[in-house]
Amino acid sequence: MIQYRDARTIDGPALAAMARESFTETFGTLYDPKDLGAFLDEAFGPNGLPSQLSDPDFAIRLALDDGKIIGFVKMGPVTFPGEWRPDAIELYQFYVLRPWHGRGVAQEMMAWALDHARSHGAREVILSVYVDNHRAHRFYERYGFRDIGRIAFRVGTTVDDDNLMRLVL
Repeated sequence: MIQYRDARTIDGPALAAMARESFTETFGTLYDPKDLGAFLDEAFGPNGLPSQLSDPDFAIRLALDDGKIIGFVKMGPVTFPGEWRPDAIELYQFYVLRPWHGRGVAQEMMAWALDHARSHGAREVILSVYVDNHRAHRFYERYGFRDIGRIAFRVGTTVDDDNLMRLVL
């Protein structure tokens, strides 16, 4: 049975390992292995995702199956360049391991993310998604997110296009 709970500081190593696994299974073939390794170390190493577990600006919700982290969603302040409403919130990372796709995990975590945004006074949710991640685009569009522009996403020497998307609450 899949369970959901807020992440705790002690979850750092397991959450980082799951995030590395999910990013690699989804995007690993797009990048030079050296660049990918450096990106994963920066994003999910001790000064990346695990350090945000104790940062009050971030909220992270976990999905677990038999105690193993199989998904997570992270919310926090908008960091994209540009002018953003003061009551906007960013959906940073939304990862579910492939064996759990289609089992309702993403829907449960999106419900939490939108409830979290509303309960913290957000009037809009901003996110970025790789332009060729069509599955994710369809998922976000079902919730009312709309494309509002593009942003560069760098992994080593590779610069990808991400779509910026916004949901007005």
